[in-house]
Amino acid sequence: MRILLPTGAGTEALVRAAAAGHDADVVVTGEIASFLTPHQLEALIRRGNYDMAIVSGMSTASFDAVERATGVPVYRGPRHAADLALVLPLLGTVTLSRTIPADDFLSAKKREEAEAAVAEREREATADYIIRGMKIGGTSRMKVLAEIMDAHRREDIRFDVERFFASGADIVDLGFGFDATPADVKRGFAAVADIDRPLAIDSQDPALIRAALPRADIVLSLRSENIPQVGKEVATAGAAAVVVPDHRSLAQNIAAAKKAGVRCIIADPLLQPAGSGLAASLRNFKKSRYPVFFGAGNVVELLDADSVGMNALLAGIAMELGAAVIFASEHSDKTQGAIQEMRRATEMMVLAKDRPYPKDLGIDLLVLKEKRRRREPALEYETVVPAQEAPNEIVYDPKGNFRIGIEGDEIVAVIRGKAVKGKRWQDVFSTIQKAGDVTLLDHAAYLGRELYKAELAIRYGRSFEQDGEF
Repeated sequence: MRILLPTGAGTEALVRAAAAGHDADVVVTGEIASFLTPHQLEALIRRGNYDMAIVSGMSTASFDAVERATGVPVYRGPRHAADLALVLPLLGTVTLSRTIPADDFLSAKKREEAEAAVAEREREATADYIIRGMKIGGTSRMKVLAEIMDAHRREDIRFDVERFFASGADIVDLGFGFDATPADVKRGFAAVADIDRPLAIDSQDPALIRAALPRADIVLSLRSENIPQVGKEVATAGAAAVVVPDHRSLAQNIAAAKKAGVRCIIADPLLQPAGSGLAASLRNFKKSRYPVFFGAGNVVELLDADSVGMNALLAGIAMELGAAVIFASEHSDKTQGAIQEMRRATEMMVLAKDRPYPKDLGIDLLVLKEKRRRREPALEYETVVPAQEAPNEIVYDPKGNFRIGIEGDEIVAVIRGKAVKGKRWQDVFSTIQKAGDVTLLDHAAYLGRELYKAELAIRYGRSFEQDGEF
């Protein structure tokens, strides 16, 4: 398979090193590889006898006409020449994309394969219990239980429940504080009664538990004080129960729940926050004949650190301890997105079970840091112009000023009562430009900066403040 590899002068050495051992021609077409034109590529192809051409993944030109004229397929290589050495050995087994850079394409393909493997393993998994069609325990994936705290105070509890399920929760738990009444509980569950997914109630108050039983699939939590009052009703309703220790041991409370007739029991040894006995509490997570509940959210909420890495690590610990259900929450601003993070973490642990560690799985929880730094060639230049401080005086665009913000997952740019909305900053800017709403170059640069900041804020779940730091 003879390959044409057009490249730029700055990346020639990297491309030649990657092509060593392959039947490939490396041709320098200019200073920058991505500036390759269709006319240049067609001329190069006609000079040789090639089975394919791989152009820079940074190229924005369309090479469809070159394919039609020459009959030689033109694929997108990686965006960074340093990654070409990872791509070329795969050519015999993978067909690259004509439109998507190879690194993105292969990453997406590996992710799809990983997600398909997770789904297949779940289909084949055994279970200790089946709760509303969902497997709990056995060899099945750890299930993510997400709690909505103070559910009786939510303006639209149905929206919140559906959002959590859409984020990856397997079970949504409605939590009711001490000021809630049985009427509040009935009203909350009535609003979501037709959602055919596992729902739980989080309360130790027998009256509130009783009010939830017509719909709740799982009760959090049974203990020595409430088992005598509501244990038999939980059993009659066929609900599962998370049982916790108190002044009596976990084993004693499980025995009491079992005696009351509860058939589906999930054991919660109670995970403590860091600094309040986290390491000691882990010793209580011993092998059990019952599925185990792991309260990771109690740790994440009470530690001022980014939730992504904590959720990944806690899911790994929970997997080693044999947990069947893992608790995640989004009570605070700093843990927004934690449900989705924890779901991904549990899927990573499924794929890690036949590996020594959860690495190179096809899916990950890398958000800000890179798995591998790319080493691009040094820039070449002859003269240097020191950057001068930008003037403090603002020259306003005669077309007017924009107010930029975010709404949900969209960037919004408003001028003279007109809003331009979009998910990508370049789409919003292009629309503004085509409408003639920006005329000054410095204003255009400012808009590009602020619109991209808004896109980053959406991508990483952060606040956006126009003219502020990201």
